[in-house]
Amino acid sequence: MVAVALSEHHQGQTTCWDHPKMTELYQALADLNNIKFSAYRTAMKLRRVQKALRLDLLTLVSVVDVFREQDMQHGEHMMDVVEMIHALTGLYERLEEERRAIVVNIPLCVDMCLNWLLNVYDSGRNGKMRVLSFKTGLVSLCNADVQEKYKYLFRQVSGPGGLTDQRHLSMLLYEAIQIPRQLGEVAAFGGSNVEPSVRSCFRMAPGKLAIEVSHFLEWMSLEPQSVVWLAVLQRVAVAESAKHQAKCYICKQCPIKGFRYRSLKQFNVDICQTCFLTGRTTKGKKLHYPIMEYYTPTTSGEKMRDFAKTLKNKFRSKQYFSKHPQRGYLPVQSVLEAENSET
Repeated sequence: MVAVALSEHHQGQTTCWDHPKMTELYQALADLNNIKFSAYRTAMKLRRVQKALRLDLLTLVSVVDVFREQDMQHGEHMMDVVEMIHALTGLYERLEEERRAIVVNIPLCVDMCLNWLLNVYDSGRNGKMRVLSFKTGLVSLCNADVQEKYKYLFRQVSGPGGLTDQRHLSMLLYEAIQIPRQLGEVAAFGGSNVEPSVRSCFRMAPGKLAIEVSHFLEWMSLEPQSVVWLAVLQRVAVAESAKHQAKCYICKQCPIKGFRYRSLKQFNVDICQTCFLTGRTTKGKKLHYPIMEYYTPTTSGEKMRDFAKTLKNKFRSKQYFSKHPQRGYLPVQSVLEAENSET
């Protein structure tokens, strides 16, 4: 490990020893603070972290294989820094073997990834971290379908029968919420208190003392407020390569790259991700909700569906939309009223 400079980041909330490259990364994340929507702001910051640590190149299969090789089976076991470095070195060596066309600076990747994990799970620098913390951090940012991530993480806190109780689910959700917390974004996701999320999840299995993975997946499919950033992170990654044959209503970008937002109240109103996420408007052009998000090019069937919805919405009053608000996530706790009104 290199000697690194002391730095304070995100409004002085965390003071820690950071690698100079990590300090640069955190400073660059400030560029994203103009994004209005918390889940997208957090996900886009994490996407930059993911790429900087090369975790976007690591598959879940590779990550799990390394966990197995390192005998990391007991989630509550405490790892020391030497064990963490050993596991991360194995991870990046595996990446180098699998992706021979890509140059991987293993020492730098290990330093950076260890730095990030310690910032998230050991900000006091005690040199210790639970195996569950280590796994949650790496699995959350590796390259895998989000459903597979959910299944794997659930298995880490489930018993021999594949069931998990409230205490163990609480442990998992607590580990997950540390990731946005480290970015100073935790308030919009219900804060560090995960009990409302646990209760919300257990509503999928009324009267049960333990839940199955199917209950957990059903709950996660609703994109609960506390973990919605994880699903959005996958959409952000997919949207990066998307091109839409449409012109932005605000800035006139054509084609639209990344996310595309289409009004379901006005005909032929498409907005690019920069204008929509930062709230940019032009004089006399007010955006009307509801809005449909696309992170892959639209099909002819989706275009017809949107046309029908827009036509129907044309005849609906403002009172209808105020009585039927649309949210992009499942609220689990009212922390900040302004944040809870996001769509």
